[in-house]
Amino acid sequence: MSKQLLGQQAPDFSLTSSSGEVVKLSDFDGIWKVLFFYAKDGSPTCKRGCLNFKEQYELFQSLTPPVEIIGISEDSVEDHKRFKEELGLPFPLLSDPEREVSDAYGVPLFLGRFPGKSSFLIDPDRKIHYCYDWLFRPRRHVAKILDTLSRLSSGGK
Repeated sequence: MSKQLLGQQAPDFSLTSSSGEVVKLSDFDGIWKVLFFYAKDGSPTCKRGCLNFKEQYELFQSLTPPVEIIGISEDSVEDHKRFKEELGLPFPLLSDPEREVSDAYGVPLFLGRFPGKSSFLIDPDRKIHYCYDWLFRPRRHVAKILDTLSRLSSGGK
């Protein structure tokens, strides 16, 4: 589903972050970004996924140009604030309670109620280069994104 967006312009959005400020995808125009959707603050798989991004955050930031990480789930701003503080996450967590952004990116709902987990690599001009659905493999998706960034920066596809 979400792979249909490959090569397309990433949909812009406005969502509230864990700090209470409104964040738009267009705020990050001009730099690479990884938009990752996860199911629930505190769930074991999602916690592991967030921690994987935290562990590699400095590497993402050290790339030329730097890559920003942005997490999105249906959780409330207050839940995001607690979760971000608990894990010490250095990147924004955005609240999408109505699934408007998740739906725009084609992030599935399993059995009609369990949000999928998807990551998108988006270039400085908002073109989507990579999509990875990581339902049960939270460790592999960060490595795959870094591998894709490496290929793209060396002229590969």
